[in-house]
Amino acid sequence: MKLPAHRLLLSFMITSLIGLTTYCQNSWADNPCKLGEAGKVLDEARCVGRNATSLPGADEDYFQDMDNGVSKHPAEVAATLAPYIPGITPEDAVKRLAIGRNNWIVWTAGNDRFWDKIGYNSRGNLDFLKTLSNHPSLVFSRSNRWEYLGLVNEPCFKKPDKPRADRFGLWLDERSADCPKDPFENEEKYPGVKIGARGKNIPLGSYYGYATGIVGLRLFPNPEFDENAQKKWDPERYYNDEKYYNDKNLIRPYRVGMSCGFCHVGPNPTNPPKDPENPKWENLNSNPGAQYFWIDRIFTWNADHSNFPYQLFHTSRPGALDTSLVSSDYINNPRTMNAVYNLAARLQNAKKFGMEKLGSGNIDNKQLNEYAPAGSPLNDFYKAPNTVFTPRVLKDGSDSVGALGALNRVYINIGLFSEEWLEHFNPLIGGKPISPMPIKSSRQNSAYWEANESQTPNLALFFLASAQPDYLKNAPASDTYLSKDTQVLAQGKNIFGERCARCHSSKLPDKAYSFFPNGCVGKDYLTCWNNYWKWTGTAEFKSAIKEIVSKDDFLKDNFLSTDLRVPVTLLETNACSPLATNAIAGNIWNDFSSESYKQLPAVGNYTVHYPFADDKGIVKPWKYNMPAGGRGYTRPASLISLWSTAPFLLNNSVGDFYWKPDVDSRMQSFNSSIEQMLWPEKRKGNVQFQTVSGKMLPGWIDTTTEKSFLRVPSGYLPKLLDELISVIKGGKFVDEKGLELGPIPAGTPVSLLSNIDLDKREGVINRVEHDVQLLKLLKKIKSDLLALPKDASDEEARKVFSNLAEPLVKNSKCPDYIVNRGHYFGTDYYQDTQAEPGLSDADKRALIEFLKTF
Repeated sequence: MKLPAHRLLLSFMITSLIGLTTYCQNSWADNPCKLGEAGKVLDEARCVGRNATSLPGADEDYFQDMDNGVSKHPAEVAATLAPYIPGITPEDAVKRLAIGRNNWIVWTAGNDRFWDKIGYNSRGNLDFLKTLSNHPSLVFSRSNRWEYLGLVNEPCFKKPDKPRADRFGLWLDERSADCPKDPFENEEKYPGVKIGARGKNIPLGSYYGYATGIVGLRLFPNPEFDENAQKKWDPERYYNDEKYYNDKNLIRPYRVGMSCGFCHVGPNPTNPPKDPENPKWENLNSNPGAQYFWIDRIFTWNADHSNFPYQLFHTSRPGALDTSLVSSDYINNPRTMNAVYNLAARLQNAKKFGMEKLGSGNIDNKQLNEYAPAGSPLNDFYKAPNTVFTPRVLKDGSDSVGALGALNRVYINIGLFSEEWLEHFNPLIGGKPISPMPIKSSRQNSAYWEANESQTPNLALFFLASAQPDYLKNAPASDTYLSKDTQVLAQGKNIFGERCARCHSSKLPDKAYSFFPNGCVGKDYLTCWNNYWKWTGTAEFKSAIKEIVSKDDFLKDNFLSTDLRVPVTLLETNACSPLATNAIAGNIWNDFSSESYKQLPAVGNYTVHYPFADDKGIVKPWKYNMPAGGRGYTRPASLISLWSTAPFLLNNSVGDFYWKPDVDSRMQSFNSSIEQMLWPEKRKGNVQFQTVSGKMLPGWIDTTTEKSFLRVPSGYLPKLLDELISVIKGGKFVDEKGLELGPIPAGTPVSLLSNIDLDKREGVINRVEHDVQLLKLLKKIKSDLLALPKDASDEEARKVFSNLAEPLVKNSKCPDYIVNRGHYFGTDYYQDTQAEPGLSDADKRALIEFLKTF
């Protein structure tokens, strides 16, 4: 399918918005890997004759001090896993746990190739070798890496005082002499994939790479770094010469791979490090999520505020990122990184609420019963020919094909088998039709894919054994924060039961499940949900749930979420997450979402607001028709260890962030965040908006913090745009030929520019009409920007963008710009306060005290 010329041009403009391009180097001139041939291309391992059995999961229990030392108690691990693997021995239990944990923390599944390509595509904005570095010219190093970047310094490393000769002059962390060797670097046991220059002028390395000093990033010899590239390599110019390190033809000596642990390993809430820049392994857990991660500083290493990519990434608050950033869905959509807690309870909940139907493509996912022994309850999560009982991990509830399918998709999303994945979309920028990532052919053509599928069952066992709640009562000085008033706690329990448990408990009255017969999946779901929601307001429900919540073991084995899909029209939260399209029919994750998800009904009209306020600071509301086919829903967050996971909402937009991971800092953030949740009038705002209740609240729209520009050198432009090339007048590409757009004034709503819909799919007529609108918008943007004077002020540029607001909003894929809106349950701003009046301040305070015990 060929895109119309105006759509290609507009695609490029959106490309420019994030400073990225479609440039992509192809390895190996003779192309034995069949690069560029979707459905036939081989990954690097398969290309050189490796198979999955040559890539076994490492079984060393190197991380035994992590996760509260769980693997130091083999008998307890075996007892925990015995219900799932009958007869498992303590030795085998720890071995399988170790394989699963190693998969999570050090296995990158060949994605070093992918991140190398993304580094080139980003035109130097993303450069993990610099992120890893300690060069004196950088504003970050191992000394402040946690505070500045939010990345976890790996124990057993130290900051170097000079460039490393054994790392081609790069200023990378050095391993401490008193620490044992990293077992995963063992080239004999885990031989790397011998392709290109590997094993010739550079080492072969291990298929786990070298440790880097940052948990979750591993270093691999670059197969393109041949003798010619080595002669041209100058490490000092790499740090100090913009023309050198921005050269699209520069070949670096290493590629950097990413494990899941990069986004999920974090400080243990109940045993935090004394110095967060120098944690010990016992201070780290595998499951809480990277709550302190600053993606704007990581994905734009030089943090140039005048560069629009920085402004875009800056909309991601610490601990949040847009998980559809790479396989772009044209929506700026930062979301928190999911914590993994109480997997056993979540699986039990899936048997009651998680039934889904599979079909073409998604039926190819691996299921737990393929690995479970006879008699294991893990066999119960799939029923032939096409029924699965599944937790819903992604916030929009789209990954609905089984627990293993949800796990395996994560690895693709961080670059597994990028040789195939990148054939189905343009990374980061979009601009070409998106097609599904096929499971069946990918399994045939990727050794890494098959190896990963063989390891994730052990990853599931690892989480079953280790991902237990982090209770505040087990943290240092917990008495300082926990109430001993039994009457207040009982009052908080009652309030939680009446107002919160219907979404935030996996223990419910038996009648609750009758509202979702056979999961009530597909087209009738909204009716089932509405009937259930209505019942939760009755005396019958309140009486039954009160009895459940009042029991002493209420929190034990409780996932504290139903994993049901809640319509955004009820939540009133920002709509961009439930509007995500990557998992709808025919899109990139088609094979990882169920047929049931794709048949979900529309939730109806949703109130959104224009992004520019009037002279009173009020933004105008209007009705947006939410589409069907899976969109429009959000699954409730688990409240496990709620005290340690603030700020709140799905994008961390409610509450204050504190960069230190100690208990007192976490509690300061919790107190700030829970106050703003229950008293929404205290939330931060740069506009005022009307809620469904008719009442006004402050809301926050993410805007550019200063004047910025979009600049792309000509070497990264498609030939189609040659006639638009001129000399760039500013920024790091000054005097180079390329395309320059701007100025974008301070105060411009970022998502107004980033959410233009280039992938309209709802019917041929709608698509044609949309293309006409896009063409008009393109002409208007071009003419208005050209009309600006050479040294336009922010005020002059702001007028241009305010004039563009109407067409930009109408062509937006998510025209919801207020990021900290919604979840007004228990407040005076709930949409039906006659049925559910707001709680008193005393009730809210009691509820908070109970929530601290989670």
